[in-house]
Amino acid sequence: MNGNFQPAWWLRNPHLQTLWSAFFRQAPQLQRQRERLWLEDGDFLDLDWYGPHTAEAPLVLVLHGLTGSSGSHYVLGLQQALAAQGWASVGLNWRGCSGEANLLPRGYHSGVSEDLATVIRHLQATRPMAPLHAVGYSLGGNVLLKYLGETAEHSGLQAAVAVSVPFRLDQCADRIGIGFSRVYQAHFMRELLAYVRDKQQRFRDEGRREPLAALENLGQLEDMRTFWDFDGRVTAPLHGFADADDYYRRASSRYFLGAIRVRTLLIQAADDPFVFRHSIPATDELSAGTTLELHARGGHVGFIEGSLRRPAFYLERRIPAWLAQQLKGN
Repeated sequence: MNGNFQPAWWLRNPHLQTLWSAFFRQAPQLQRQRERLWLEDGDFLDLDWYGPHTAEAPLVLVLHGLTGSSGSHYVLGLQQALAAQGWASVGLNWRGCSGEANLLPRGYHSGVSEDLATVIRHLQATRPMAPLHAVGYSLGGNVLLKYLGETAEHSGLQAAVAVSVPFRLDQCADRIGIGFSRVYQAHFMRELLAYVRDKQQRFRDEGRREPLAALENLGQLEDMRTFWDFDGRVTAPLHGFADADDYYRRASSRYFLGAIRVRTLLIQAADDPFVFRHSIPATDELSAGTTLELHARGGHVGFIEGSLRRPAFYLERRIPAWLAQQLKGN
């Protein structure tokens, strides 16, 4: 299977590719099993399992993007496609993304590779005989690539795929503030601020004064309009960064790519409305085992092909086939 993607003729605009599934796709209905993974700091992550419950079935960890969840269309679609080839999968919900506010003032962000490491160790212990892979979308792809660079040959993964990655977070924070992309920025800001407010309400309801004070000390939320605002005044102080610049510099996956030692596929569109073309790494920045599949079109986590009557989803065709190819190559 090669990377032959032909965008649907009726979705050649990058914004249509980006938005179509959210508005028009009927989400696959999967009967999944939820597992709550308790973390050492007292917080939790929710994992949604699907596919064969056998010891040796290949296992794929699927990581959603900003303000998404394991219920995002692209996660459900991939889990369905993986099961069709006999593979198991786990949809990870980052902290506070499973429909229930998490228990600590801190949350998740684009560089939260320590939580990913915890989940991977858990999956290794739960299914020690299963070949383990990971797929990350957008923010999840950035976290995955950062983790792979940090751990090199000790990642615990056999192969990985990252889709529509914001390789340089500072540049992507600028890009999403330009033109029509400001519509996406406004959506994300509403969701991110609701994420913080929901947590504040939980702390009030439970009478937890210290964590509530930590969030209230962030100041007013109403005047935040951009990623720079939110990451400077919320993400940075809650997660140990000096400011937005420090966070973007330490969390951007582009700085970790050369250290990756796992076979990795990057799927990116040159017309991604979240990512400047110059934010996409050059070939000489990639490790020997990393392949960049750069398409002229596809939008952000779009890559929709087929006809208007029968749309198809390239990522759900390409990713399972590529992972199976890597497993055969062992």
